[in-house]
Amino acid sequence: MTRTELNIGVLGAGQIAQSAHFESCTKAANARLYAICDLADDLRERMAHTHAPDKTFADYDDMLADPGLDAVIIATADAFHVPAAIRALRAGKHVLSEKPVGTSIEETAELARLVRDSGLTYMVGHMKRFDPGIQAAKAFIDGDMGQMVALKAWYCDSTRRYPMTDAVQPLIVTSARSRRPEGDPKTDKRRYYMLAHGSHLVDTARFLGGPITAVRARLSDQRGMFCWFVETEFANGVLGHLDLTVAVRMDWHEGFQIYGQNGSALGKTFNPWYFRSSEVDIFDERSGTSSRILGEDGHFYRRQVEGFARCILDGAPMTGASIEDGLASMRAMRAIALSVETGTRVELASVTGVM
Repeated sequence: MTRTELNIGVLGAGQIAQSAHFESCTKAANARLYAICDLADDLRERMAHTHAPDKTFADYDDMLADPGLDAVIIATADAFHVPAAIRALRAGKHVLSEKPVGTSIEETAELARLVRDSGLTYMVGHMKRFDPGIQAAKAFIDGDMGQMVALKAWYCDSTRRYPMTDAVQPLIVTSARSRRPEGDPKTDKRRYYMLAHGSHLVDTARFLGGPITAVRARLSDQRGMFCWFVETEFANGVLGHLDLTVAVRMDWHEGFQIYGQNGSALGKTFNPWYFRSSEVDIFDERSGTSSRILGEDGHFYRRQVEGFARCILDGAPMTGASIEDGLASMRAMRAIALSVETGTRVELASVTGVM
């Protein structure tokens, strides 16, 4: 492509679109909010007045048929991610989909085959890969740190999260006409917390530590808290430990510790709606120094859109999470669930099924 801006249509005008994707498309240096699509007329029209896309659509296929549309952001409920992505790819449109990539390994594997055959760009919305602090840690790991020895990572949602989130997010507009999946996905808290929060933890661990090959997990479910402790085996021999807890009686608690041959990296990650880069301290054993990137641009949702657009407009390499990353994360989350159920070590290559 020779244009300097990518025309993006956002499917779904709910909370994540209002909090992140509309603004990201309007602020991006190399993309624009071309269209908004939602079945709910009242919600779609209000978002159009607020964010001023070129076009609006009530029908997804009508948006996909628009020759001016280059790509879609799928900002719907989890159950709709894969079907919506398949329709977009078959219409010749690039896709940035909210995480998790899907709800079963089988549907995600089918999507992965279509992505490979299409030659189009597909990215999973693991926006933490565009956090400057986490990117600094990744650069140190891939460079001066040498062989990694161990990785610990944690994602602990907080009971204080919603008052804090409400204070910094825009007022979320809802509609009784919005399309929702059958039943209430949030009633099965084990599944909901793993897909909503565990997907972030697993992807960050994979981004920093490499492919995960096996897990052994335990779950404590008491006093209104769900706490997964996961022994993790990485393909490179790294020893890992993951902690997913919802919800801790304290401030938001997320971060990582990585120990390597020539140094270490310790990271503190903040509530995502603060748009604040992770504070990552990098210790270099050889020079006897420590450093921390300022990371002044912490709008990782906008940075994600710009990275997505660079792949398409400029042929830049994928820096976000690919469909293969999404499938690997699905396998890891399924393996954790199976390990909790069976009390045994589970190899990711052996797992199938629905989350």
